[in-house]
Amino acid sequence: MESLLFALVFIGALGLFGVNVRRLVLVLRMGKKENRLDRPGTRIANVLRIAFGQSKLLREPLAGILHILIFWGFMVLLTAVAESIVQGLVPGWSFAFLGPLYPPLAALQDAFACIVIVTVIISLLRRFLAPPARLDVKGHARWDAALILVLILVVMVTMIGQNAAGVILNGGRTSAGRFVSSRVAQLLFAGSEPGHVRIWFSLFFWGHMAAVLGFLNYLPFSKHLHVLTSIPNVYLSNLGPRGALAPTNLADETATKFGATDIDDFTWKQLLNGYTCTECGRCSSVCPANTTGKLLNPKKIFVDIRARTMEKANALLPDAAGGAEQRDSVLGHQLLDNFITEQELWACTTCMACVQECPVMIEHVDAIVEMRRGLVLNESRFPDELKSTFANLERNFTPWAFGHSSRADWARGLDVPLMADVKSADVLFWVGCAGSYDARYQKVARAFVTLLKTAGVNFAILGTEEKCTGDPARRMGNEYLAQTLIAENIATLNGYNVKEIVVTCPHCLQSLGKEYRQFGGTYNVTHHSVFLHNLVREGKLKIARGQESTVTFHDPCYLGRYNDTYDAPREVLGAIAGLTNVEMPRSHDRSFCCGAGGGRMWMEEREGKRVNIERTEEALATGAGTIGTGCPFCMTMLTDGVKAKEASGVAVKDIAELLLEAVEGVTV
Repeated sequence: MESLLFALVFIGALGLFGVNVRRLVLVLRMGKKENRLDRPGTRIANVLRIAFGQSKLLREPLAGILHILIFWGFMVLLTAVAESIVQGLVPGWSFAFLGPLYPPLAALQDAFACIVIVTVIISLLRRFLAPPARLDVKGHARWDAALILVLILVVMVTMIGQNAAGVILNGGRTSAGRFVSSRVAQLLFAGSEPGHVRIWFSLFFWGHMAAVLGFLNYLPFSKHLHVLTSIPNVYLSNLGPRGALAPTNLADETATKFGATDIDDFTWKQLLNGYTCTECGRCSSVCPANTTGKLLNPKKIFVDIRARTMEKANALLPDAAGGAEQRDSVLGHQLLDNFITEQELWACTTCMACVQECPVMIEHVDAIVEMRRGLVLNESRFPDELKSTFANLERNFTPWAFGHSSRADWARGLDVPLMADVKSADVLFWVGCAGSYDARYQKVARAFVTLLKTAGVNFAILGTEEKCTGDPARRMGNEYLAQTLIAENIATLNGYNVKEIVVTCPHCLQSLGKEYRQFGGTYNVTHHSVFLHNLVREGKLKIARGQESTVTFHDPCYLGRYNDTYDAPREVLGAIAGLTNVEMPRSHDRSFCCGAGGGRMWMEEREGKRVNIERTEEALATGAGTIGTGCPFCMTMLTDGVKAKEASGVAVKDIAELLLEAVEGVTV
């Protein structure tokens, strides 16, 4: 009779879970189509490394270890849950038929049950007594997390209790390997009557199943939905070039709008990202905007996407409650403005720190830029200062108000070959807007050209044929302007059959090397730090002078997190005798943004502390006499920071300048 009752309860619980999962899948279909099923081998490898190996969570050791213990405890204990379910349907059944494999399995179940119990208790104490700042420990989110942890605790305790009672009822035949359950059986049931033990077995069994099935059916309504979606989300993560934005199809004559203003403008995968957000706050803790007091919180972006998704689904799906009045109310507002404000979106520096840290592979920057596109392309809504930036890009092909005819003036007196004159060269030096017009960065361009000539490199520049790559316009949401610049540059580059390009700007590296491929421009693009490192290694640049000084190298976001280049700049510095590199606390893939990316270079910073000041203070705290850079944006922001901090004895120099000072055969 008890088995029949459990069968009915189990089938009912599974049916309810199936209904809720089906509803979640239907909600995802509100998003646009997107193919995320290619390259299954790579996707499986990602799941093994990131989901099962918990590689990203372990970047924060304490929380990572706690989570990996709970995760692997959960995976191992699924076998115990399965055993209990079958026992409920077939009394007395167990995995004992596995023979010699059963004792080790039972031992693992007992061991992980104890580990999970201890870990859950530590997690509860940590959350309520000493919560990390990144965690939301207020309101519903606090009690939602507590409920999940308590349910896990109940599952573990009742499982051990059930197994302990089972040891007694089976006359010790199932005790092999159950070193914890057997000990609990002795403590709780020694000398007890079989009927008394059977009652406790039933109580523990039903308590265990109630917690398991309740946990299962609560997940679709909890922020811990990620328990179900995190592994699929990792499997379905973007395998394209890192950080490359998906292009908008501006030629689509059926499109009524571009970018995203509401959830049905996103792809189904971006909506799945909303389901999967664990609200752990790792993204927020590394976000330069959020940590310096700006309104932007990357975690909130996807919590809001999930909230709006559920709100719209509850009003529009066939089984929605509330009727026409609720439907009209929901349709009367949208994700932008009603959930996410312009102020949040424009604070983003697109530094990718949030994406780097997210343990479930959520793609924050793509969603933010897509919403910027919605603002710019559909409504022409953007900060006032960007009006002149966009106008300059349209008229002068640079974000600054300089005439296009002066683009090559920086090279006067250097005898730099023009591609129009030489027609071909081994390497095209893409100077970029900063190297062409910014007085400070022109010195970097000149230093790099001097090094190229010293090394005997066959190179040329485009001069006035070069235009902005379109990176600032793309990140600021003006996809139409960006694609116009991209098409014009590709026509020029392909006209010269260019294959090899070297750049001094990581933003140009990202655009030319990864995003131009989307539009028919395929080039091998190298950052100048890598190029110089190769020249030094090959002996084409010989170090003649030491410097006897210290430098701290600032990793540019678009060089590091976007293009995984960390060693080459440091190798160049290491080749200079007497020059000591002192690392900042936040370096390599944890580097803190300078504050200029995502178009922030041309926007005012009116909220909180200036991002460049935060980074400059960290650099100055190392005591280094020089701050090394490999990006024109970073150079501008750090130079401004040094001036603001009145650190007159500290210089900000590019890798090329530092190397030039030490190279044989060059007079500085």
